[in-house]
Amino acid sequence: MRGLRRWWDDTAGGLPATFWYLWSGLLINRAGAFALLFLSLYLTAARGASPSLAGLVVGAYGIGGAAGTLLGGVLADRWGRRATLLAAHLAAAGLMAALAFSRHLAVIAALATLVGVVHSMPGPAFVAAIVDVVPEARRSRAFNLQFWAFNLGMAVASLLAGVLAEASFLALFLVDAAATLAAAVVIALKVPETLDRRPAVTPRTLVGRRPGLHTALTDRTFLVFVGLTFLLAVLTMQTSTIMPLAMRADGLRPSAYGLVVALGGALIVVGQLFVPRLIEPYRSSSVLAVSTGLMAIGFGTLTVADGLPLYLGAAVVWTAGQMLAAPPNAQINADLAPPELRARYQSVFYLTFPAASFVAPALGGVSLERLGERHWLVVGGLGLLAAVGHLLAGPHRERRVAALRATRRPPEKLRLPR
Repeated sequence: MRGLRRWWDDTAGGLPATFWYLWSGLLINRAGAFALLFLSLYLTAARGASPSLAGLVVGAYGIGGAAGTLLGGVLADRWGRRATLLAAHLAAAGLMAALAFSRHLAVIAALATLVGVVHSMPGPAFVAAIVDVVPEARRSRAFNLQFWAFNLGMAVASLLAGVLAEASFLALFLVDAAATLAAAVVIALKVPETLDRRPAVTPRTLVGRRPGLHTALTDRTFLVFVGLTFLLAVLTMQTSTIMPLAMRADGLRPSAYGLVVALGGALIVVGQLFVPRLIEPYRSSSVLAVSTGLMAIGFGTLTVADGLPLYLGAAVVWTAGQMLAAPPNAQINADLAPPELRARYQSVFYLTFPAASFVAPALGGVSLERLGERHWLVVGGLGLLAAVGHLLAGPHRERRVAALRATRRPPEKLRLPR
């Protein structure tokens, strides 16, 4: 019993109530965000769109997502975290309800683009608010729990989406809207504004003019970290873009692909809570080097994979890498951001994922077609390159973090609404 209590304290202890309300809002949001998983099927089956047109509409959602990420970061630093989260959730609920009753493809495309914007806006605000309220020593476990909630919510969403899509596409969109509205209610009732509006001191090495989004886009230390994260994201995207094609070429059925993906999700849901205690004694750069190296080995193994057992074994290896990478990735991103630019830095960091979702299939498809199984050697090489990059960039990054910490004033206690 004592061992279980100690594990719980190491995993989730000492976190403020505001964090848990943010965590609950994120979990509800993710568990209910399932309509877009079936958007392409809805367009072709219910609205008569061709596959190419459906692809364009889904692509429009992605473009809106990239814009929403940057917009959410700017607004969260200007309006505040709470205001941005509420505006995005309320707008998303309304747009999703409108999408449920829309019939014309042009209107659906426009709404999908706007939904992409408001779905991406909360990301930087959520993370910035977590950094605002969680003491620095406990942020790694907070980010670990955030990653766990995100994956648990997505797993629930995938299960619910299949059931609702078979019953009614209208219900699919309306339940999604209701879940988004429920998350907004939690935020409205329980989450105070966490943005410290007092003028903050930013090191002169970071700015030569008034701080803004351009500061993050010209911060070399931060951009090196973003570039390394982009390589990690390209590796991660292989599972949803190129791996299904490789498995089909090996004569495996779609159900085999589903089993590999389900294994990864199950490992994260079951094992992620044990990660903080495992990585706590080590430097973030070392953990990221190991995690990216594991992903490189996992995907590199697919060079010789020709049956389901090897795919499943490789999935265990690269999923372990993903699990180790999540907390230090978020922690470094938070450490490198000046307090008054916290959400803007998050928005630039979040751009790595839509960028990778474009690059991975666009270049990966060509690579797989021309190189065949050797494509996975290229992917593994990218992972090893990122691992070495983390080891080389780590010392300078740590000196930069120390300089930023020296300029930060201790945070004031937040008053929770009664």
